[in-house]
Amino acid sequence: RQAMTLLMLFVLMAGTSALMGFYRLLAGPTHTDRVVGLDILFCVAIVLSLLAAWTSGRTVYLDVAIGLALSGFVATLAWARLIQRQAADERETAS
Repeated sequence: RQAMTLLMLFVLMAGTSALMGFYRLLAGPTHTDRVVGLDILFCVAIVLSLLAAWTSGRTVYLDVAIGLALSGFVATLAWARLIQRQAADERETAS
């Protein structure tokens, strides 16, 4: 009973974090805010995958969590590089 209550608390916290991440991803006024929102969503997905592995005892969810962590990291690097390149182009045209 106590483990189920703790699990539900984790899921509710993850859901609340996902809502904040979606808001920041969609409404965030700058590109940096959108990157942070995407990172929050990836973190929530990883936490939910780890919770699924913990409760079910199946290790396939650990593989999903590792895949999400790697793809989230690469997506963040790619988006940050795109933002950096766009800022450099704007500085070049302003000069």
